[in-house]
Amino acid sequence: MTAQPVGDPDDDPAEQLAALVRDVPDYPEPGVLFRDITPVLADAQALTVVATELAALVGEADLVAGVEARGFLIGSAVAVVAGVGVVPVRKAGKLPRVAASRSYALEYGEATLELPEGVVAPGARVFVVDDVLATGGTAAATCALLADVGATVTGFGTLVELVALGGRGALGGVEVHSLLTY
Repeated sequence: MTAQPVGDPDDDPAEQLAALVRDVPDYPEPGVLFRDITPVLADAQALTVVATELAALVGEADLVAGVEARGFLIGSAVAVVAGVGVVPVRKAGKLPRVAASRSYALEYGEATLELPEGVVAPGARVFVVDDVLATGGTAAATCALLADVGATVTGFGTLVELVALGGRGALGGVEVHSLLTY
């Protein structure tokens, strides 16, 4: 099955995107409603809308940081449209040279994010991009990781924000931009 095209370009961009997000009940566990953005990424018009809308928020940033894994895809598209570079924020053990790492709590355990060495200069202005903002743990760890290497986070952009989970609050003073909220 292929993704359906977004539709008339005069339609509201948020409605175009929302029509492509699939609800997957009971994934990854019973009682959870997963918001699958894969159809948005697979639709050229929709991906263009996402990249364009988020790139308009990059402002004076020097780099876009894309958070593993779908944040890599969205962040790369945003960086190209904004005319800046992109840096991946990776899960532990995926980089040959690590500038800094940051561990954070998950619902059931702990995770670690890493930043590649020699890519983010002290004083760099970085706009962070991820696919979904849920509880904010990954987003907050990413922002802290960038601060650890002397960068300034200029904002956080996401395709989907799950408002009831309160992730925005975990980001303190970082300005959050969401294309879709649930």
